[in-house]
Amino acid sequence: MRVKVNWRLVAVVSVLILGALAMILPYYWMVLSSIKPPEELYTYPPRFVVLHPTLKPYQELFTLLPMARSLLNSLGVAAAVTLSNMLFCSMAGYAFAKLRFPGRDTMFLALISSMMIPWQVFLIPGFVIVKHLGWLNTFWALIVPNLAMPFGIFLCRQYIMSIPDGLLEAARIDGYHELGIYWHVILPLVTPALATLAIFTFLSQWNSFVWPLIIIQSSEMRTVPLLLAVLNGQFGANFAMIMAGALVVTLPMLIVFLAFQRQFIQGVFLTSIRE
Repeated sequence: MRVKVNWRLVAVVSVLILGALAMILPYYWMVLSSIKPPEELYTYPPRFVVLHPTLKPYQELFTLLPMARSLLNSLGVAAAVTLSNMLFCSMAGYAFAKLRFPGRDTMFLALISSMMIPWQVFLIPGFVIVKHLGWLNTFWALIVPNLAMPFGIFLCRQYIMSIPDGLLEAARIDGYHELGIYWHVILPLVTPALATLAIFTFLSQWNSFVWPLIIIQSSEMRTVPLLLAVLNGQFGANFAMIMAGALVVTLPMLIVFLAFQRQFIQGVFLTSIRE
């Protein structure tokens, strides 16, 4: 019996496999380069295996540079901004989606319009405000301006609009006030959207470079993108050490995405089909 081959499926799977390999190869090379000794690192043609692996680049990374302190700085800032966005953006999204108050639509239009303005426009005014507040070289300057982002409010508002008003009316009949409705009804239902927002916010803050570069002056308060810039400048010849630093910085982002992957995909799909 002749088996019929679905060539279309074969072509699709082949393209997906090639795409996956193209995405994985840079990370594989980064891991490989970070554990190669110098005599293997600069061989030509390059080898895709390590004959004598070493962890010396990682040891140098954490001894010659304050990598551990920078990781804690970035983790603290990213976590604080992520949690604040999940709270405040969901609250604002609930207000814009379900509450009636004067100027609601105008305020939401202004919020959406602000997303069209390039973020570079806010650098100089933001620096002046932070300077007058005395927040230069402090974590307040990294956290407070990002407590609630317009994209997060828009995302939560679009998701909350799909929640039936009957659920809210039933909660009001049961005696819940607006804060109680938000806490007991809205929050449990918007978990996929909040997971999506958490991933976007965490990755954005973890990779933030320009704003911390302007605000942070002390070496003890550097975030990991700033430390990577220092690493590239001072140890540019130590390619294995640079790859080790890039891998250490990439791992937290990968862990966050893998931890919330299901909620992230569900949130993106469900939010995209909301009316």
